[in-house]
Amino acid sequence: MSAKRIDGKAFAADVRAQVATHVARLKEESGLTPGLAVVLVGEDPASQVYVKNKGIQTREVGMNSFEHKLDAATSEADLLALIARLNADPTVHGILVQLPLPGHLDSDLVINAIDPAKDVDGFHISNVGLLGTGQKAMVPCTPLGCLMMLRDHLGSLSGLDAVVVGRSNIVGKPMAQLLLAESCTVTIAHSRTKNLAEVCKRADILVAAVGRPEMIPGDWVKPGATVIDVGINRIERDGKMKLVGDVDFASAVEVAGAITPVPGGVGPMTIACLLANTLTACCRAHGLAEPEGLTA
Repeated sequence: MSAKRIDGKAFAADVRAQVATHVARLKEESGLTPGLAVVLVGEDPASQVYVKNKGIQTREVGMNSFEHKLDAATSEADLLALIARLNADPTVHGILVQLPLPGHLDSDLVINAIDPAKDVDGFHISNVGLLGTGQKAMVPCTPLGCLMMLRDHLGSLSGLDAVVVGRSNIVGKPMAQLLLAESCTVTIAHSRTKNLAEVCKRADILVAAVGRPEMIPGDWVKPGATVIDVGINRIERDGKMKLVGDVDFASAVEVAGAITPVPGGVGPMTIACLLANTLTACCRAHGLAEPEGLTA
């Protein structure tokens, strides 16, 4: 029996609609408009498209969008000065510096210069520490989106066996922390894990975030498991470029209970959760109740 396909596009559209409703209410009741500042250094084509889409979706939900496009040769001092100005700007509630940065810039230094309360990417070391110790934090967007979809499909996650394949700071590690907070039994696996197939087979929840195209075949999936495929890999097949995940969808869909496709699964949730984080940051900055269902 074929697995249920978890429609990330539809889910993301619903999240954006919820954000727009909250933003309209904020404007009406408090006179506040959440603001998101995105900083792009250089002219990486993929980053340019991503930043453009962020700006469009930010404005569509009624937020203010502030875009800062800097030359690739911008000095570290000038970039840090811009971040300092955004930190001090009360109309800016979220700050995102688009990665990757040009090689002469220290990404860790730049990210940690952002006010943790405005760090809507959730990459600041303070937010990493808060999340890791179970405290209120800004949560990275992709893991937050995965958690939202899991909650929606499964309800309570308590007691479930979860395996996260991948140990990146952006997805793997924060995903594991979120699942621990939901009272899952969590294993972090990776490309060097011994008996990786057996580890994956015991998972009620399998999150693939290792960055290797179709690395996980269907016979590594426990029958009925929920599979969240975070991978986005470009491969050539039959003379054409194609997007595939870290899971072999064709075989996994015949075993899993539910699975996210690539494209159209986790990907659309990232910007939706960025908007949700900006709304949350605005509410926290002004001592207002956080939007239900849009936080970890």
